[in-house]
Amino acid sequence: MNDFLSATYPALGQQLKKLQLAQLPTPVEHTDFGTPHGLRCIAVKRDDVSSAHYGGNKIRKLEYIFRRALDRGARRVATFGAAGSNHALATAVLAKQIGLECTCFLAHQKCTPKVPLALNMHRLLGTEIVRFGGSIDQLALFRKYLQHRQTWVVPMGGSSWLGAVGFVNAGLELAQQVRDGEMPCPDRLYIATGTMGSTAGLALGLAAAGLPTEVHAVCVVDERFGNPVMLDRLIDKTAVMLNRIDPSFDAGMPKRVKLMWRGEFLAGGYADFDVRISDAVEVARDDLGLALETTYTGKAMAALLYDLQQPDYNGEPYLFWNTHNSRELPVTADMPDSLDNIPEAFLRYYD
Repeated sequence: MNDFLSATYPALGQQLKKLQLAQLPTPVEHTDFGTPHGLRCIAVKRDDVSSAHYGGNKIRKLEYIFRRALDRGARRVATFGAAGSNHALATAVLAKQIGLECTCFLAHQKCTPKVPLALNMHRLLGTEIVRFGGSIDQLALFRKYLQHRQTWVVPMGGSSWLGAVGFVNAGLELAQQVRDGEMPCPDRLYIATGTMGSTAGLALGLAAAGLPTEVHAVCVVDERFGNPVMLDRLIDKTAVMLNRIDPSFDAGMPKRVKLMWRGEFLAGGYADFDVRISDAVEVARDDLGLALETTYTGKAMAALLYDLQQPDYNGEPYLFWNTHNSRELPVTADMPDSLDNIPEAFLRYYD
């Protein structure tokens, strides 16, 4: 069973087909660990193992997006991100798996250890990498790399209403795991929130399942890419589109969403971090057995750990949604002997 949306809304399942790329449902694990304020227990939703090829949250979105691309006759997909983008890499990995060519428009970012790994993986996959951003003529790039190539454009982060449907499915999946006794209904759910598609779909899916869980959207990007107004709009758009396809999906569902925007762990901007985030990554590694990073999941974990130590915490069940890929990549971070498809402008990430 991996299509909880179809099981709950058969008409949506008939109209919104998806590829089976993810291994669902992803497991829920429970961990006890000590804090200065006593023993704490949290649940972890292991989307980091959502696929044997490349885990993380993007696979759920791409199941729907890639199916639409194939149905429309695409032979290539193109998407956008920073040099070390998890989304861009997931898109390239899964495109290779199903036989689509892939173009990634990548912009510079703050250097982190994952960037050379991502670039070397793109090199191995043969991704067409196009330097993007800054003063580069975007229109000229789009004409050169998108026109007349049977290309399906995937938005940044896969965050369209269609991509969000993958996480409506995820919210219904979690509700079934609660009903099956795999965990108590979480009082709060913490998820790293970038381009907001995962968070929007998840909040809608939980509301559709009737769970009272409050989703804590821990912001990891600058305001122009993600903010509460944009998140509300994406939730509304997704609900409208689902209702249009199947009127049994209540168009008023967004009113039942329980959501808390958390901007205080951004630490200055995308890929920036402070001691709270680095400490959270260490706690996750040492006490929870999780390999997180400081750009996304470390910030969500920092928010959860902070809340667990507040005076008003009374043992309520909290859930951490692990959106990071934990599958080992078959590359190193070393500079390759030849750049091949890596733009020379990205040499800076190997210093």
